[in-house]
Amino acid sequence: MAFHLRQATDQDLPFARSLTYQAMNRYYLQYGLLWSNDGFDTAWAGRENWLVCNDDGVMGFVSLSRDEKALYIRELHMLEHCRKQGAGSWVLEQMALKTGTEGLGFLRLTVFKTNQAKRLYQRLGLCIVGEEDCFWRMERECRALTPD
Repeated sequence: MAFHLRQATDQDLPFARSLTYQAMNRYYLQYGLLWSNDGFDTAWAGRENWLVCNDDGVMGFVSLSRDEKALYIRELHMLEHCRKQGAGSWVLEQMALKTGTEGLGFLRLTVFKTNQAKRLYQRLGLCIVGEEDCFWRMERECRALTPD
């Protein structure tokens, strides 16, 4: 199955907010954190957002930010019926390529300590490099790709 990314627009915000809430609410409850629609919307406005798609339509989304050293995956969520089809792995590999293409050294993300996605991230080369309360900080070194 062929996957592709489509740049998200403001019209995609309700979908992304709802999907993130559905995917993350149990972790928020588990760790006593409060979900904020306004907080999500503010973060969305300041990030680079992409829809993960296949020929059948939208499967999920990925939200990115960066600094001078790294590309950060801030959100990566797939619709429940679209999971375990390889799209998440594909997105992570695309983000590693993007990291190198942009001349950045690291692909980074944080994941709740009890989130099973940590195993996928580790399988794809991200290592735990630190922790904060209920999160693991993970990263993968990505070689900068320079034009020949």
